[in-house]
Amino acid sequence: MAEVKIVRNPDILGGKPTIEGTRLSVELIIDFMAAGSTREDLLSNYPNLTNEMITACLIYAREHLPTTIAATAAE
Repeated sequence: MAEVKIVRNPDILGGKPTIEGTRLSVELIIDFMAAGSTREDLLSNYPNLTNEMITACLIYAREHLPTTIAATAAE
């Protein structure tokens, strides 16, 4: 199975991090999960989404969230 990549493209969703080959943003996945959606809910509602894609979003958020918070606090 190919590695899932999170990419940023200014022409897609204003440059928000998205799952490569989709228009699903990391933010969307994290927001749904924060609101109580399970992996199964997401997989059911987004047939092209995979468990690996959800995991990639969670890893991306974990790795980039501290940087985002620090940058926002410095503003």
